[in-house]
Amino acid sequence: MIPTNRGIFLLLLAAPLLAASTWAPALAWVAGLFLLLSLGLCALDWRLAGPVQRFEVRRQHDDRLSLGADNPIHLHVANRRPRPALFWLRDEPPLAFGAPPQVFAGQIGAWGQWTASYRVRPLRRGDYRFGAINLRWLGPLGLMARQGRIDAALPVKVYPNLLDVRRYDLLLRRNRLQELGLRPSRQFGQGSEFERLREYQPDDDFRRIDWKATARRGRPITVEYETERSQTVMALLDAGRMMQSPVAQIAKLDYAVNAVLFLAYVASAKGDKVGLMTFADDVLHYISPRQGRGQFYRMLESLYAVTAQPVEPDYGRALSYLAAKQRRRSLLVIFTDLSGGLSMQTLANHTASLARHSLPLVVTISDPDVHTAARMQPDSSLAVYQRAAAQQMLDERQLTLDSLRRQGVQTLDVPANQLSSAVINRYLALKGRQML
Repeated sequence: MIPTNRGIFLLLLAAPLLAASTWAPALAWVAGLFLLLSLGLCALDWRLAGPVQRFEVRRQHDDRLSLGADNPIHLHVANRRPRPALFWLRDEPPLAFGAPPQVFAGQIGAWGQWTASYRVRPLRRGDYRFGAINLRWLGPLGLMARQGRIDAALPVKVYPNLLDVRRYDLLLRRNRLQELGLRPSRQFGQGSEFERLREYQPDDDFRRIDWKATARRGRPITVEYETERSQTVMALLDAGRMMQSPVAQIAKLDYAVNAVLFLAYVASAKGDKVGLMTFADDVLHYISPRQGRGQFYRMLESLYAVTAQPVEPDYGRALSYLAAKQRRRSLLVIFTDLSGGLSMQTLANHTASLARHSLPLVVTISDPDVHTAARMQPDSSLAVYQRAAAQQMLDERQLTLDSLRRQGVQTLDVPANQLSSAVINRYLALKGRQML
């Protein structure tokens, strides 16, 4: 039993009567009766409040939460009694999410429904567990409050970001992909697969005129083509030690994982074959290129468990393995971190070799902290050293990127929050220009 302020005040009203009984003893009986009446009212209020079973409380969320995204968590309360209730609800999200316990106040009518929502933003993939839901509600007289604990402790998995994939589908149907930072890329008339027939326009290439259709319709008809399908896209994911470094509290590896999945989803929708290879000092996992939505889910399950290794990546071993497994011309999207040194030269040599029969694209995540340090105005000797070190890192990175471009390797160096959209835009642009 938890007395409310109103209940405590009611019980305290007996105190003046007890004090006055010093001069008028009969008031002691009045005070006693008043106290018994007050306790009876409190007990009645507690009983009328009902047990926790009068409420149906549940938590609703996706089976798979998305890494680095604001995942909605919905709380539902249903009143099974014909009396309204004023209540407070406290939910317990996993501590690793960094979100404090969520407390809500609400009022629900007789046989009514109540709903509230909040969001959690997981920063690591893996298995987690929600705690119980605690509920406290008032009796109809407002004198007493009851409290119950609903056993809603359930496991939840945090996967790479799937919300962007769902949003892509939604915006694609509404023809509003620009809201995701994606640019239109399909270039009719530049591919070799038939798309449609339409009336001739003054700026059309006359070689695209379909003379049979023109004869049937009595006016010039142009053939439109779209870019080819059934091309091959291989995502190569570096899981070495440098990919553990965080950007905005999320590891670079996790940003790359999100981008790989987004690329796989879009490429599958375009009819291309998609494959995956993860590597560190050795090849960790290889999925042969395939078509269809099932390939996306195979890659999702594989990337759910990938973790960064405390070793330097062996580009030579990984790319040699790929060259032996994948002989068909492909777009090779290599997600890595440019840390300089001998490994970068190995990467440049092997990607240049692959560029003879495939199209390599090296994708890296720029670190905003390094750019900030390189631009800061130093006010101490330590700051001078930090600025010089940051500038040297940027210079070495730029030299590596320039070296790759001179050898025919495509490069993409973007901030973490723009990685997925930038990769998709580059993929669509390369496909539109028939470079695959």
